[in-house]
Amino acid sequence: MSREGLIAGLLITVGITQFMIFMIVAEALYPNYSVAYNYISDLGVGVTAHIFNTSIIFLGLTVVIASFFINRLFRSRVFTITILLTGVGAVGVGVFPEGSPYNLHFIMSAVTFIFAGISAIVSSRLSPKHIAILSIILGAASLTALALFTLEIYLGIGHGGMERMIVYPVFSWALMYSGYMMSR
Repeated sequence: MSREGLIAGLLITVGITQFMIFMIVAEALYPNYSVAYNYISDLGVGVTAHIFNTSIIFLGLTVVIASFFINRLFRSRVFTITILLTGVGAVGVGVFPEGSPYNLHFIMSAVTFIFAGISAIVSSRLSPKHIAILSIILGAASLTALALFTLEIYLGIGHGGMERMIVYPVFSWALMYSGYMMSR
């Protein structure tokens, strides 16, 4: 087990776990919140703003810091950059909540979603076959959901449900890949 893999894996696992917990707390506290008809980022405005924005900024920072250890572990410039951009995007989502000027929230969300899916696929080149296959499937699932979301094709689960179909596959990949990194 390498020190770099252990630190990177722990950072990402802690970041995702705390975000999922605080997202559920914010959903419970947000008046009349619907996972089908509210965007995840709706939690970043109003009564739950402090919970959501702090949590997603923390998530982004853990990913940014992990990217430096990932660079030392894999020595892959492309993978390091895609992970770094994912983390920077997540920080930006919390710093620029919905309604921020210049579409900054939309831009940061797009950066996060796109580079998280790409990171999963790129990681397949650095992984054993069984992990590589799952990485490609989960990254492709996220990017496919992003394309459907962009085209406003929600498959009966609402825009909030489709947005979660972008996020959950890459969170699943990141947790799996964190376990792999911690074992290296």
